[in-house]
Amino acid sequence: MHRADALVRELLRQGGRTYAEQAGIRLANRPAPLYQLLVLTVLVSIPIRADVAVAAARELFAAGWTTPHALLASSWQERVDALGRAHYVRYDESTATRLAEGARLLLDRYRGDLRRLREAAGGDRAELRRRLQEFPRIGPVGADVFCREAQAVWPELRPYLDRRALTAAHDLGLPTDPDRLAELVAANDLARLAAALVRAGLDRRLAEKIRAAA
Repeated sequence: MHRADALVRELLRQGGRTYAEQAGIRLANRPAPLYQLLVLTVLVSIPIRADVAVAAARELFAAGWTTPHALLASSWQERVDALGRAHYVRYDESTATRLAEGARLLLDRYRGDLRRLREAAGGDRAELRRRLQEFPRIGPVGADVFCREAQAVWPELRPYLDRRALTAAHDLGLPTDPDRLAELVAANDLARLAAALVRAGLDRRLAEKIRAAA
């Protein structure tokens, strides 16, 4: 087996669980799961460990706040408490506020449906990223997070392999051209590959295990 093929196989095997999946989101091109991905994006858009952000998302969803209407029906203190249970500290109070602001924006501008944002972007990746960054706390890095995951259900984003993913690819000896890298996997595995590369970039031990197994 070609070395690159073996590395990609191990990436998918050892780290190829998307962050959405880890947060309990059954991602589909429907309003609720897309909103849940937006919430996860907000939570990871601060300097905090990814596993803490994922745990915080799971707490919010377990409380039933899986749509913008449901989120806005919760109290600020309830949101703070849920974030606290996930040890999402220091940012819990401000995030509780930003989540409500984002839910209101989504309802006001897109009637609660991110598919309308997608339609408004008209297939233009830059415009989609710009619109995502209108949501509180989502900047360029957050837009990358959302698009990396959303490519699983929005094919026009493929291949979405951002700087973090491509840096990890370089370190593993894989192609750093997104199109060449994408040729190594099935199209429906691109989101998994992107997540695995990001994980390998964040976790040196995982990267070494992948190298050793390949």
